[in-house]
Amino acid sequence: MQKTGSTEIKSILFDMDNTLFDFIKAKHAACEAIVGHLGLKDSRELFKYFLRGVYNFEAWENVRDYMKDRDIYSEHVYLDCCDLYERTKLETIDPYPNVEETLSQLKKRGFSLGVVTDAHFEHARSRLMKTRLFDLFDVLITADMTGTKKPSPEIFFYSLKKLQIYPYQALFIGDSLRRDIEPAKKIGMVTAYAAYGDHNVKEERSCQADYYLNDIIDILKFITVEPGLI
Repeated sequence: MQKTGSTEIKSILFDMDNTLFDFIKAKHAACEAIVGHLGLKDSRELFKYFLRGVYNFEAWENVRDYMKDRDIYSEHVYLDCCDLYERTKLETIDPYPNVEETLSQLKKRGFSLGVVTDAHFEHARSRLMKTRLFDLFDVLITADMTGTKKPSPEIFFYSLKKLQIYPYQALFIGDSLRRDIEPAKKIGMVTAYAAYGDHNVKEERSCQADYYLNDIIDILKFITVEPGLI
């Protein structure tokens, strides 16, 4: 997409899961570990429990329901599975190619960087520490800090207030057109769609981002050397 003219970008904000690393891949690995521990083979069936929307996408209750529906539930085995789920998920997470290089380049060019995620702080911090990305960010904004989740505009406004910038001074990068790009655009932020990480096959796709990224490093094509212009 062509540049739309001068925009006073000072900060670049990123969604975390599936924008900085493949979180779906990590969840699939965690589900495989659980069903292997239980002596079963239907890891995709367990993954579907997380997609139901009965609980949130990370709730352990999804594992409990999976076990109860197969009449294999016991409290101690359930807790073992939950522990295995968290450990495997974290161990499997690695940054997408070019993520660390891109973030380092943006920092060198003088932009402040932030993460805006629906994960809770401790989970987000653990994932960013595991991927060795935590120290590259100036702010980490999580759902438990704001009491809201995307696409609510409140979590975006909270991030802007934390960085002490106006919406037009921020570029937001995310893999979800509905939950990242649309709300960010509505409040006046510049947006970049992380197409490389989009697993949202059933999502509404009418919203268009200002920039389209096949790789996170593509954002460097649109960023000038000094903060202030894009």
